[in-house]
Amino acid sequence: MDAVLRGLAIYFTLLVIIRLSGRRTLAQMTPFDLVIVLVISETTQQAMLGDDFSITNAVILILTLFTTDIGLSYVKRWWPPAAHIVDGVPTVLVADGVYDERALKGSRLQKEDVMEAARSQEGIESVTEIKFAILEVSGNISIIKKQKPADR
Repeated sequence: MDAVLRGLAIYFTLLVIIRLSGRRTLAQMTPFDLVIVLVISETTQQAMLGDDFSITNAVILILTLFTTDIGLSYVKRWWPPAAHIVDGVPTVLVADGVYDERALKGSRLQKEDVMEAARSQEGIESVTEIKFAILEVSGNISIIKKQKPADR
C-alpha cells in the first residue's frame, strides 16, 4: 500500500509542477530540459520505490500510475472543467497581427518562437500577416494566416 500512496503523491506532484512550468516545456525541449527530465525521473523513481526494489513493487507502482492516468482521462471526459485544470486552455499569442505581451510572458515564449512557427507552418514573414497565433494545450503553436483581400 505504501508504493501506491507514494506513486499517487509523485504523480500528482509532477502533474502540478509540469502545469506550473508552462506548456513551452512540452513542445520545445532544450538540452537543459532533457537533463532536468532525466534527473527528475531518477529522483522520482527513488521516491516512489523507497527501499523496496522488488519486481512486485515496481509492477504495483506501474499499475497505479497507469490506472491514475486512465482515471483522470475519464474524469476529464465526464467533467470538462477538470480538463481545463489538468491540461490548461489554448492561449492566444497574436491577434490581428498584434502580439499579446502578457500572454507571451505568461507562456514563457518570445516573439521569435511565434515567428518561427509562422515561417515553418505558413511561410509568413511578418507578424502583421498573422490573424491568430495560438499556443495549444499540447504546447504547439498554431498559426492562422490573414486572408488577403480578393482581387477585383
